[in-house]
Amino acid sequence: MQKGFTLWFTGLSGAGKSTLANHLAKELRHRGLNVEILDGDEVRTNLSKGLGFSKEDRDTNIKRIGYVCKLLSRNGVIAISAAISPYREVRDYNREQIGSFIEVYVQCSIEALTQRDVKGLYKKALAGEIKNFTGVSDPYEPPLKPEITVDSERQKEEESLRTILGYLEEHGWIPHAQSSRTQAAQRHA
Repeated sequence: MQKGFTLWFTGLSGAGKSTLANHLAKELRHRGLNVEILDGDEVRTNLSKGLGFSKEDRDTNIKRIGYVCKLLSRNGVIAISAAISPYREVRDYNREQIGSFIEVYVQCSIEALTQRDVKGLYKKALAGEIKNFTGVSDPYEPPLKPEITVDSERQKEEESLRTILGYLEEHGWIPHAQSSRTQAAQRHA
């Protein structure tokens, strides 16, 4: 039976949370594990429609994501949240509620995010054209003690993915790659 847990990706907009979460989910599924991703943008569309970007609305959104992650985790699913989740207090609340919780901080500087931002949102936010933009005109509180930190400014996606998988294997959250592939082959034999 698979062990359920939550991987909580946090970091600024454009840091690479969703990209890493999707690559990780693909690898975990390849290993025969059950995985669900709760992407911040998708959740806002489907589960948190009507919420704005006030602190209270952001907290409500992140608590909703946390609740779904809790349900999935306790039922043996690896839940992956890829939402900015800017406030430490709400991330800590979700950690407490879920229990089996691994925080992944996707670190990247505002300068690098501004350079790679194809939509130009950071430039607009820095110019004051966009209000309540996390990390610019609204706070982002980086985690104090994340279980995993990756630096999308300095690391290639593959390196960040290896770091995350290495941590999960080393701490017994997932089987090592070779043993999980062997188990999957045996199930299909």
